[in-house]
Amino acid sequence: MATAPRKTSASRKTAAGTARGASRTDAIALLRADHKHVSELFEQYESARSTAKKKTLVASICQELSVHAQIEEEIFYPAVKAALKDKELVPEAQVEHQSLKDLIAQVRDKEPDGEMFDAKIKVMSEYVKHHVKEEQNEMFVRAKKTRLDLQQLGEQLAARKQSLMDDPSQLEGAPAGQAPVENFA
Repeated sequence: MATAPRKTSASRKTAAGTARGASRTDAIALLRADHKHVSELFEQYESARSTAKKKTLVASICQELSVHAQIEEEIFYPAVKAALKDKELVPEAQVEHQSLKDLIAQVRDKEPDGEMFDAKIKVMSEYVKHHVKEEQNEMFVRAKKTRLDLQQLGEQLAARKQSLMDDPSQLEGAPAGQAPVENFA
């Protein structure tokens, strides 16, 4: 009796990397891969010791979260809200995004200069974990039960994400002249 090959850590990382950059994935897979990638960046920050490494990681975290929030707000949330006729999940997620954007504004392009800065990153990480848990356990589950074309939505998300990563000046609230950030994936 044949069984499916077991996924190794390397193949899972490849699958996550593919979902982040590929246009042939469904919306939920792409968003889950983003969640995993940002979680990994937060873990790297927690173990980082040098100020330069922390600053680079924070720049990546801020860019990844900003791009992710924008593609959700522009594409995913409107589609889910219409499909679910939702008046609670999506508005709550948008409020959470605004709180994250406020935290991002407090740390973006700042020097990681001590415990208050580290505390802001820790709070941001915990806030993201809470938000991700709600999206993955509630919104994504309900979205899968609709007639949404998650493949088509995924292609739209991937294209918009690539556009924002290539030209971060398109990001809402982006500092003027913001350059792309090195990716740690």
